[in-house]
Amino acid sequence: MPLTYDVLSEQNATTTNAIIEHYSSSDDFLALAKSEGEGILQRDEEDASKLQRGIDIAKDKGVLDPNFIPEEYISVDVLGKSPGDVADEILVKVRTSEGGTGGGVVVLCGLSGTGKGTTVATLKGKLEKEDKKQVVCWSNGNVFRSVTLLAVTWCEQQKDCDGFDPAKALTKENLASFVDMLEFGKFNGKFDTKICGLGLDLLVSEVQNTELKVPKVSKNIPTVAEVTQGEVVLFASDAIKKMGEDGVFVLLEGREQTVNYVRTPMRFTLTLSDASLIGKRRAAQRLGAGALGEAGEGAGEEEITAAMDGQLAKMVKEA
Repeated sequence: MPLTYDVLSEQNATTTNAIIEHYSSSDDFLALAKSEGEGILQRDEEDASKLQRGIDIAKDKGVLDPNFIPEEYISVDVLGKSPGDVADEILVKVRTSEGGTGGGVVVLCGLSGTGKGTTVATLKGKLEKEDKKQVVCWSNGNVFRSVTLLAVTWCEQQKDCDGFDPAKALTKENLASFVDMLEFGKFNGKFDTKICGLGLDLLVSEVQNTELKVPKVSKNIPTVAEVTQGEVVLFASDAIKKMGEDGVFVLLEGREQTVNYVRTPMRFTLTLSDASLIGKRRAAQRLGAGALGEAGEGAGEEEITAAMDGQLAKMVKEA
C-alpha cells in the first residue's frame, strides 16, 4: 500500500500496517522495532509487578477478598486480523453470552501493542450501530488520577508538607477520605464521576484532559496507584454495576490484576502469536505521527517517504 498523505493522516491500523510493509526489509526499522518491543515488554512487566503489589496491599488491608476467583478469560489471537475482525470474533461470543442481551460488561486485557484501544473503539461502534446499545468505555485511569489530584491537593493545604509527601498523604484514613470524595452517578443527564472535597468541585469528563493531566498529578500516579488498587477497584466495580443495571453496555479495558474484580462472563485477553509485531506496531505508530507533523497537509508520497526516513534515522540514533 502506498504511503499517501491520506493513509498517513488516518493514524490507525491501516497506517501502521502500511508503514510496517514499507520498511519490511529495513535493518534500521527492525532495530527500532526490537528496541520498542523490548521496552514495551519491560514496562508491562514492571507495571504488572507494581499492580500486583497494590492488590496484595489491598488484600492485607481487608479491602479486597484474598479468595476471590474471576471468571475464565477467552483468548483471542489478533495476528493477521483487522480491528473489525477481532471485534467480530468477540461479538460472536458476547451476543451468545448470558448477559449479552441487555446491559452488561465486556472486559478486555492484553499486553501493550495488541490493539486493546482500537478494539474497544471498534466494539463500541459495532455495538451502537449494529446492536443499538448505549455503550460506555470505562477506564480506571481517571479514578486513579482523581485520587492523586486529591492527595496532591491535600499536601498543598498542609503547612508541614513540602510538595507531595506520600508518607503523610497516603495513610489508610486519608485514602478512605479521598475515595469518599468521589461520587459516581448521573450528572447533567449522563453518567460521570464527581470530585467533591478539599475545595474541589469537578466532573471528571470536564477535566480529564486538563486538571487530571497536569504534571503534579501525572508524575505521582504510580505512587498513589500502588496503595489504592483495592479502593479504586471497588469504586469502579460499583460504578460499572450501576451502569449495567441502567441498561448501559460497559467496555472495560485494563490489566488483569484490577479488572479481575469486576464480575462478568464476557472476559477476553488479546494475544499476538508473533511477538515481534508488538515492537513493529509501536515503531510504526511513532514514525507515522512524527512524519505527519513534519510533512504537512497535502504532502506527496516522496515528501512523506523523506519525512519518514528522517524520523527513522533520528529515532534509531536515540534508541
